[in-house]
Amino acid sequence: MIRVKNEKLSSKERRRKKKKKRIIIKTVILLVLLVILGVGLWLVYNNMNSTEDKGIPEQTTGGDEIEPSATPTPTKEAQEKPVSSDAAAIMEEAELLAMQYDYDGAMQKLMEVPDYQENSQVVAKIAEYQSTKDSCVAVKPENVTHIFYHSLVVEPEKAFDQSVPGWEGFCQWMTTVDEFNAITQQMYDNGYVLINLKDLANYTTDADGTIHFENSSPVMLPPGKKAFVMSLDDTCYYHTYDGHGIASRVVIGEDGKPTCEYIQDDGSVVTGDYDCIPLVDKFIEEHPDAAYKGARPTIALTGYNGILGYRTDGTYGDPNDDGEPLGYVRDSQQQDWLDEHPNFNWEKECQDAKAVVDVLKAEGWSFASHTWGHHKVADLSYEGLVKDTERFQKYVDPLIGGTDIIIFAHGQDLTSGGDYTADNQKFTYLKSKGYNYFCNVDSAQYFVQVRDNYVRQGRRNLDGYRLWNDVHGTTNKTSDLFDANSVLDSKRTTVPDL
Repeated sequence: MIRVKNEKLSSKERRRKKKKKRIIIKTVILLVLLVILGVGLWLVYNNMNSTEDKGIPEQTTGGDEIEPSATPTPTKEAQEKPVSSDAAAIMEEAELLAMQYDYDGAMQKLMEVPDYQENSQVVAKIAEYQSTKDSCVAVKPENVTHIFYHSLVVEPEKAFDQSVPGWEGFCQWMTTVDEFNAITQQMYDNGYVLINLKDLANYTTDADGTIHFENSSPVMLPPGKKAFVMSLDDTCYYHTYDGHGIASRVVIGEDGKPTCEYIQDDGSVVTGDYDCIPLVDKFIEEHPDAAYKGARPTIALTGYNGILGYRTDGTYGDPNDDGEPLGYVRDSQQQDWLDEHPNFNWEKECQDAKAVVDVLKAEGWSFASHTWGHHKVADLSYEGLVKDTERFQKYVDPLIGGTDIIIFAHGQDLTSGGDYTADNQKFTYLKSKGYNYFCNVDSAQYFVQVRDNYVRQGRRNLDGYRLWNDVHGTTNKTSDLFDANSVLDSKRTTVPDL
């Protein structure tokens, strides 16, 4: 009996132990699950912090140079931070530089913004400018055309009046203000970008000042843009222009910018955009991308009636100039003008002219010799060229600061073809006087010679003769630039043959 009872207790005990064991197992499982949950939450929390940390770039330190492709992403705080007025002004200056194709200058300007690397807008602009710069194409000198104008006709009814002696010349050689404006706009629309003549070719200078030219240009432009050079002939406002609907001289306006005077029929003088200089300035101001780094044309000057409408030649009053050594004496037109201006002061006239020149040069305009006497250089004797050059360097160079550019009058050149050579006496003389750039007129789309010791370029006359014949003649020589039919002034009813 006792053995049976013990067997019953043993069975009961086993059931109790099994129950206890199950409770322990459940408790352990619950604890394990809690531990796993805790670890998981901890890992999620740390992963979130780690991801947030990765959004904060490591700041770059150092000088002004920056690699735009490696520019760090701005922090969230920097992105939300408003641009200060000073930073906005700097960014505006940079944008103007970039519009004028000076991408390096634009990026350098942006680096003036304090902590520019933390400014999302600045960083984005630097990347944009770098990308545009990388896409630019080098300009080839041999593919650069050169156009030129004479003084513009303000009132065609005066300039083209066939009852007035000399009307043929105004009709042939002059362009009207409306024609000039139409050409300028169409060339801009067609992708043409003005460059300075001296940007046509790279060069190096020896210690003694000798220049060596390279057949390459420093100019880089975006694809589709085309470089061109412009020059202005005879910006002197000769006495023969009086009363023919052309400006009388260049002056500095109240805003400090160059403008032109124009004499009305009643004798009153008004100022405004009456010739190429103020019109070019105005167009570039409105279209900064019309000119490479703010380039301006080259002004080709004679000297016998002075420059820019100022009577600066010695024949008007230099007490040290008797005219005889160089064979120049005061003519009747000059004497008549002096009689009409009894209070004329030659020294002040020269000072006023130089003041205008200084403003033009500060804007980027450059100056060239057109020979002092507007001579045909091929027909001129060697002795005559020497006398003419000496006269120019005596009365014009001091006002313009000298020049190494000569633009030949009447389309003539030092040679009919081929290169300039050392046995060309006139070329050798002009080189000895410091001239390095030589331009003629050939009406060809392109004519450029870049040699070690000179740069030579042909020019295209955009005048009444060319426009009229492009519309009414058999050959159109300007179709690559503009549509002559839409440019020709309706007030131009005829142009006589040359």
